[in-house]
Amino acid sequence: MKPAYNNLEPKEINPLKSLDVWEDDTLQRYPDPNSISDGKATEAFRDYESTEKDNVREFYRLNHHYQTYQFVLDKKAEYLQFNKREMPFWDAFQFLNQLVDESDPDTDLDQFQHLLQTSEAIRRDGHPDWMVMVGLLHDMGKVLCLFGEPQWAVVGDTFPVGCAFSDKIVYAEFFKDNPDYHDPRYNTKYGVYTPNCGLKNVHMSWGHDEYVYHMAKDYLPESGLYMLRYHSFYSQHREHAYNHLMDEHDQEMFKWVDLFNPYDLYSKSPVAPNWSELKPYYEDLAAKYFPQTLKF
Repeated sequence: MKPAYNNLEPKEINPLKSLDVWEDDTLQRYPDPNSISDGKATEAFRDYESTEKDNVREFYRLNHHYQTYQFVLDKKAEYLQFNKREMPFWDAFQFLNQLVDESDPDTDLDQFQHLLQTSEAIRRDGHPDWMVMVGLLHDMGKVLCLFGEPQWAVVGDTFPVGCAFSDKIVYAEFFKDNPDYHDPRYNTKYGVYTPNCGLKNVHMSWGHDEYVYHMAKDYLPESGLYMLRYHSFYSQHREHAYNHLMDEHDQEMFKWVDLFNPYDLYSKSPVAPNWSELKPYYEDLAAKYFPQTLKF
């Protein structure tokens, strides 16, 4: 018998108008008055009708229903072989650009230009070049949508699976429909884990964060990998809901996640980066850290 998530209806695959709607909702949940958004008030980033909120709720209902421990293991087995596609490094961004968001009221920029804005904001503030590389790459995992993955398995706040779901996770009430919520193997505080076992031993919900982490793990320093893997883990780096699973090393490394978070959330601007001027720098940067081709 096939798992329920293999028999999804179209509305269960794409409940949002675009992937960016989730990011917009995150901006509204976590506004930062001291953001790096060129003086633009965070509350002005988005102006959607209230019906958009209904779509966000439906997105999280599906996410919280289907993101089970077994689902995560299945997706890791399927995608972490990186045998779907292989392409030159810079062609990968053109592939990602197929996810153009025509519903975005803030910008007409494509995915690559948004990533450039993030990386340029990091570079402008004088951070190490590997962190600039993280800014450029952090949303590359959204290509999962182009391989047929539903939106709720690509974006969304991430969280551990295999243990009780925290009530600090957005729309936590929807977890009551998750099979793991009723499974004694997974519904206790520690579940399949042990106290302060370290996040390296914890399975996170499946999505673009986990995917791009595994794609980059052989090429970037550990601090950058924490940024990639946990940049959507808001219940921890905003609410500290999973301290009981983290070890001392995780606590130290999450300083890097906290440093990256504002650049991820607040760097979007309607002004397009000048790629012709930036291209030599980024070509050298990519050649420093990554091979000429990427495997997906």
